[in-house]
Amino acid sequence: MKKEKKPDYIVFDEETQSYNGKLLPYASGVAAPKITPPDVTSWKNTNIVSANNQFKAQYEAIQEDYKRLMKDFELNNLVYSAKFSFEPIVGKTYHLYRSKDESTFLSLILPNECTFEYLGSFLLGPNRTWEKL
Repeated sequence: MKKEKKPDYIVFDEETQSYNGKLLPYASGVAAPKITPPDVTSWKNTNIVSANNQFKAQYEAIQEDYKRLMKDFELNNLVYSAKFSFEPIVGKTYHLYRSKDESTFLSLILPNECTFEYLGSFLLGPNRTWEKL
């Protein structure tokens, strides 16, 4: 026995063998109003610009953090690669100099008491990193 196909405008569920047009959350009749999705183009464009601005700001902040981190790394590398014959104490200030043979050394001697090229004063922090003063 051949099943008769219902027309497209009739809402018939083959599985339950019932008409379920009145149960649908949308209009299914031929005379029902046309369903048109809202135009969200302007909303998308506005929010894309807003999201992109937020990502750009976060990216620039990360770049600044990276530059600051690299500067701190270079300063720490400069001080730790210098010669010194004492154990630096956390919280104390030390002075970095360049000697006549172009090597660097760390000293307790103040810049006005020394004739070597003064490179800067540094404070040893609690996390064992050097901070330029």
